Amino acid sequence: MLASIETWVTDVIDALGYLGVAVLVALESVFPPIPSEVVLPLAGFVAGQGNASLVGMILAATAGSLVGAWILYGLAAWIGHDRLHGFIERHGRWFGVKPSDIAKAEAWFDRRSSYAVFLGRCVPVVRSLVSIPAGFRRMPLLRFSVLTAAGSAIWNIALISAGALLGDRWEEVGGIVGIFQWAVVVVIVGLIAWFLWKRVRSNIRGGGTAAADSDDAPQPDEQDALGASPFEH
Repeated sequence: MLASIETWVTDVIDALGYLGVAVLVALESVFPPIPSEVVLPLAGFVAGQGNASLVGMILAATAGSLVGAWILYGLAAWIGHDRLHGFIERHGRWFGVKPSDIAKAEAWFDRRSSYAVFLGRCVPVVRSLVSIPAGFRRMPLLRFSVLTAAGSAIWNIALISAGALLGDRWEEVGGIVGIFQWAVVVVIVGLIAWFLWKRVRSNIRGGGTAAADSDDAPQPDEQDALGASPFEH
């Protein structure tokens, strides 16, 4: 399947040039099966062959990144705070998530939103996802756009330049990025597992404490005995 995607990406870039790169990168931001580690190094290879400008390819890719980020931001903003919290209140127990967890995550993002968006655009997997909390929290669009463009430009410069330098070996960039991407996935899965384990352990402890309190509480007969006056006999 990857080979067919590479062929399609190559055809789009050959046919549309800068516009093709911008469209593909925008789609990649919303539709992950189109990998940036294919689109961007290939754009660099085309530029390295003298068929396009390296700067032009970087600008086109950055414009596409911005459009894709706007799409996800808009969808998240449309869903909004109320719908998200309503969903978590109704179904969050199936995911081990409570409304208070969402509130804490929102507070964390509000404090670090600029760093999260800027640095997140330079990290595989996170690159697209970071637009979602920004939309939920209605991060100011101008600030979101500037940080997204800056972070995306760094990512685009790195991969497009690598493709131009490697020439016919541009596909090697995908292997390097793939290793980095899997490392990020492992970290994310580990964090999710840690969160779920912490929640399960908390629930177990809470249940044990409740049971202990229940066992320690005087039973009805005991209460009668304790509360009875010695002069009643």
